Amino acid sequence: MKNKKRIRHLLNQIYYPIIADQIVERLSSVLEKYRGHLPNHPSSGLNEQEIILIVYPDQVLETNRVSLQSLGEFCEHFLQGIVSGIHLLPFFPSSSDDGFSVVDYKEVDSQYGSWNDVKSLSTNFRLMFDAVINHTSVQSPWFKRFLSNDKDLYDYFIEVVGSPDLSSVVRPRALPLLTTFKTSSGTKEIWTTFSADQADLNYHNPAVLLDVLDILLDYVKKGADFIRLDAVAYLWKEIGTNCINLRQTHWIVQLIRAVLDEEVPTVMLVTETNIPHDENISYFGDGTNEAQLVYNFPLPPLVLHTFYTEDAQVLSRWASDLKSPSEQTTYFNFLASHDGIGLNPVRGILTDAEIEDLVLRTKVRGGLVSFKTDSSGVQSPYELNINYLDALSNPDEPVDIMVKRFITAHAILLSIAGVPGIYFHSLFGSRGWLEGVTQTGHNRSINREKLNRSVLQAELENTQSLRAQVFFHLKRLISMRTQNPAFKPQSEQHVLKVNTEVFGILRIDKYSEKSVFCFHNVGAKTILINMDLSLLPYKYPMNLLDLISSEQFEVEKSLTFTLAPYQSAWLAN
Repeated sequence: MKNKKRIRHLLNQIYYPIIADQIVERLSSVLEKYRGHLPNHPSSGLNEQEIILIVYPDQVLETNRVSLQSLGEFCEHFLQGIVSGIHLLPFFPSSSDDGFSVVDYKEVDSQYGSWNDVKSLSTNFRLMFDAVINHTSVQSPWFKRFLSNDKDLYDYFIEVVGSPDLSSVVRPRALPLLTTFKTSSGTKEIWTTFSADQADLNYHNPAVLLDVLDILLDYVKKGADFIRLDAVAYLWKEIGTNCINLRQTHWIVQLIRAVLDEEVPTVMLVTETNIPHDENISYFGDGTNEAQLVYNFPLPPLVLHTFYTEDAQVLSRWASDLKSPSEQTTYFNFLASHDGIGLNPVRGILTDAEIEDLVLRTKVRGGLVSFKTDSSGVQSPYELNINYLDALSNPDEPVDIMVKRFITAHAILLSIAGVPGIYFHSLFGSRGWLEGVTQTGHNRSINREKLNRSVLQAELENTQSLRAQVFFHLKRLISMRTQNPAFKPQSEQHVLKVNTEVFGILRIDKYSEKSVFCFHNVGAKTILINMDLSLLPYKYPMNLLDLISSEQFEVEKSLTFTLAPYQSAWLAN
C-alpha cells in the first residue's frame, strides 16, 4: 500500500497502536478482495460542465416497469448533454425515511430494479451514491443479529448503560436520543440519533469501520464516481461531549479518503454536514486529506433571504469570504434537495430576527417548519419544509414573475464557484406536495412527490406549462455555463460591489484568461449598473457579450447598462 504509513497513522489515532496493527492486516485483506475489480480510468477532474442532478430512484414511475429503467430512459432523453452526473438517492432496501434507513447496503431494492439498471445509468452520467454510514435500519440483518446477541455483532451498536449525562449531545431532530429494544438478554437502551428505526453504528468497534470500508469499495466497483457521506458529522460518539464533529470523526473521513486515494483516486468524497458554516468547511481538512466537495448549506436560506429583502448585501459579504483550501476541493452548491432548507448553517450569518422572517414567510407560502430540541429542552426552528419554487413565489403573483425570480436564483447558483447540484423538482418546475405530508405524516414529504412519466412528459411538451417554462430557461442557463471555462469550480471568484439590489461576481479562469461578469437583480425594480472597470487588468476598449441575452457591449473603462426586475446578465470577455 502506497498510503500504508498514512493509513496506519490514522488508525493509531482512532484506536490504539496494538489494535491498529491488527486492523491494517484485516484492511489489507479487504483491499485485496477488490484489486483488479475497481475502475482504472484517468481522472477527468471537475470542470465547468459538471452539473449534478439530485433524484430519487423512483422519481419517474410507469405501470409494470421498475423505476430505475424509467428514470434512466427519461434522463437519457431529456438530460443527456445537460447534466453530467446523477446523485441517485438511496436505492437500497429500506424500512423508512425515504431510503435513508438502510436494511441492506449491498442490494438494490427490487421495486427500483437491479445493479444492472444502476450500471445502465452510469453509461451516460457520472453517479453519486449515498453512504448512509452513521446508522442502519433496525430491520437490518446486522441489528437483528445484535438483538439476538450474536457474538460477532454484540458491539456493532451503541448501548447506553445507567443514566449518564447526555444533555450536551447535539440533537438534529426533536426526537428521543435513546430507544429501548428487547434483546435475548433483556432490554437495552440504544443510541438512535435520527429516529427509533435508525440505530447508530458503533465506530469504537474497528470491525464496523472495516465493514463500512468494504461497503464503500463495493459502491466504487458498481459505478460510484462520488460517494456522499450522509450525516457524517455525528459518526463518533463520546459520552460527555456534544458528539458532533469530534476529531475521531475527522480521522475516519481522512481514513476513507486515504483508502480511496490508494485504490481509486478518481473517486471523490462529498460530506453532508448540515451545521454552521465554519464547522461545515472543516471537512475540507487541509485541502488534500478529507472531502473534495462539501455541501454549501448556507446558500439556500441566504438566497431566500436575498430575494425576500430585495437586498444582496448579506449574500455578497458571505460570498466574499467563501474560500476553498486547495484546487483539489470545492463546494457542492445547491438551492433545493430532497431535504428541507436548513437554518442552522446561517446562524451567525443571519440574525435571529432574519431567521424568524424566513420562518414566517415560509408559512405564508404554504410551507411547514421542522424543529429541534436543544440541551435545555427548548425547541427552535431547524428546517424549512417547502418546495423552492413555492418559497420564492409570492401568493397569487403572475407566473412569468414567479419564473423570472426562480431562474435568477438559479443563475446565482450556476455562477458561483463550485459544482452545482439541482434537485429534480426544481429542474422540472414542481410545486409543493401537501397531500404527501398528509399521507406520510412527515414534513419533508412536501418536496418528495413521485411523478408519472407520461404525465410529466406531456407537461414538458406543452410549452405553455410551468414545467416547460422552468425547464427551458434552466436548460439554456446550464448550456451557457457549461461552455465557458470561467465557470470551472477552481476559477477565481471576486464579489463585485454594484447596487444593494444586485448580486455581482466576476469569474476568471487564469489558464484560458476567459472571464465572466455575472450580475443578478434580486428585486422588483429596474436597476442601472454603472461600474468603473479601470482598476481591472483589461485592455480597453473591451467587447463584452451577454451570454444570456446575446446583447453586446463595447466598454471604455466603465460598464453602463440596465437590469430589468429579476434579470441576470453574464457578460463574457
